[in-house]
Amino acid sequence: MMVLITYDVQTDSEGGARRLRKIAKECENYGQRVQNSVFECLITPDQFVVLRNKLEKIMDKEKDSLRYYFLGRNWHRRVEHIGAKKTYDPEGPMII
Repeated sequence: MMVLITYDVQTDSEGGARRLRKIAKECENYGQRVQNSVFECLITPDQFVVLRNKLEKIMDKEKDSLRYYFLGRNWHRRVEHIGAKKTYDPEGPMII
């Protein structure tokens, strides 16, 4: 399933910059950054549960926010890209 994860971390608070880096790093382990605080993650439901638990342990629920958008298996028709950054195919081959 495709899950779009967005986050907003209050970086002017104590530990905010550290939380921001940790959340981004965790998201990078599961998906592709498509904008500064936006990741597209092609993951299984079990992987999502693990990722969600990790992210929610990192965040400060009084200061930060996370949003999950479930695009499902038929996500190809729900995502359209226009503009400067090149798009990618999360189901295609990965070159490291």
